Amino acid sequence: MKRNFNDQELARRAKLKQLKELGVEPYTNGEFKPNKHIVDILDKYKDLTKPKLEKDLKLQKVNFKIYGRIMLNRDQGKMGFFHIKDSTAKIQVYINSKGVKELDFKVYKLADIGDWVGIQGNLMVTNTGELTIRAKKYTLLSKSLKPLPEKYHGLSDIEEKYRRRYVDLIVNDDSRKTFITRTKIIRTIQNFLDKKGYIEVETPMLHETLGGASAKPFKTHHNSLNMDLNLRIATELHLKRLIVGGFEKVYEIGRIFRNEGISTKHNPEFTSIELYEANGNLETMKSVTEGLVKETVKKIHHSMKLEFDNNKIDFSKPFKSQSMIDLVKKETGIDFEKIETFEQAKNLAKENKIEVKKHMYGIGHILTEFFEKFCESKLIQPTFVTDFPIEVSPLARKKKDNERLTERFELFIAGREYANAFSELNDPNDQYERFKNQLKEKELGSDEASEMDIDYIEALEYGMLPTGGMGLGIDRLVMLLTGNSSIRDVLLFPQLKKEINEK
Repeated sequence: MKRNFNDQELARRAKLKQLKELGVEPYTNGEFKPNKHIVDILDKYKDLTKPKLEKDLKLQKVNFKIYGRIMLNRDQGKMGFFHIKDSTAKIQVYINSKGVKELDFKVYKLADIGDWVGIQGNLMVTNTGELTIRAKKYTLLSKSLKPLPEKYHGLSDIEEKYRRRYVDLIVNDDSRKTFITRTKIIRTIQNFLDKKGYIEVETPMLHETLGGASAKPFKTHHNSLNMDLNLRIATELHLKRLIVGGFEKVYEIGRIFRNEGISTKHNPEFTSIELYEANGNLETMKSVTEGLVKETVKKIHHSMKLEFDNNKIDFSKPFKSQSMIDLVKKETGIDFEKIETFEQAKNLAKENKIEVKKHMYGIGHILTEFFEKFCESKLIQPTFVTDFPIEVSPLARKKKDNERLTERFELFIAGREYANAFSELNDPNDQYERFKNQLKEKELGSDEASEMDIDYIEALEYGMLPTGGMGLGIDRLVMLLTGNSSIRDVLLFPQLKKEINEK
């Protein structure tokens, strides 16, 4: 494929040729070994002044070896000032023709913004008080053949920002900070659960049977086994098999794949954590979930109060707990406890402009639609929404006092769902009947219904202890704690439409 280069790119390629003519290798092989990160120098000598440095002969002789990408260059003939940035910070470098070898200065004169360079030198402080490294040796580490965006705060084209994430990370410190924070959030979660005795495990991503959630899958084919497989939509059923096998507390942080639409809240692949605890139940999961979220907020945000989407959220108080029926009654005046037939529910749906899809067969389906339309967006403070209908909870235990409902909650914060938890269904006969109902939904056109998983039924027939289980969306938690309203801002490489114009 023929490539077309603009004037700046052609100029850089011409410099590349000049460097080779000088006998300089423009792409080195790791020979330069830095002895400091830039942030270490800035932190240690942040109070250093020019008079202090001039009096300290020993400090003047301290040799530093640092590296970074050139972000700004002011070439002033026989001298120059330029800024380099490594993974930690940015610092100014001073170079002149008399302070370095002749070849080094020639290489500097061919420098472009974006080049990776290694600098060996000593401390200096400019007349304006800026801490600077005086170059004694200049080494080109990697030549940049493409110019960086002119605006250092980021790419102006949002689509390009996601598609060329590597460029965004170069020029946008906020993006870099977001993804460093993401890693800290995951480590905080792991540490919290490890201290509580949970064991982190890994389960398969390729599933023969669809289950563990209500979602449309991505399908693939294994040639050697001649099997159609699904990319997993949840880790639930394999993790509960481990509880059957005798593990007491397990969790998995992993990639989930759902063949659904793309929005500010959804990406086809995302990261979740699921955890399961033997001899646990819904109340156990409330305690673990609230503790996990609060610990993460405290460690990352250093405060129990934060703002998100113009909402002030207080994590210092106990999380609220409200039933779905009560919330719908509060917002609409309709008491679903008094609805006795599906026809009654359908008429209410029609009056409130709620679509009743073909696969919906129970009152609980319509109750859930009412909740999603009238209640979700109003749940700003952390709230456990409980008592989900059995029709939309095929893996949750029934409530003792109302078999139309289940022991399930979803955690809502700032109008969004963050976690989903059950007292897990461990009766194999009941689970078998629930799967059969899911098959009915699939026959009626639901792309998100679960399939019959006989192996999982057989696992339950060996006996599974009463178990509490919870799943939480890592990406949404990162969004909350970094102040990003779009999921694409917390995924390094979000799914995007194919570029129309070939490069």
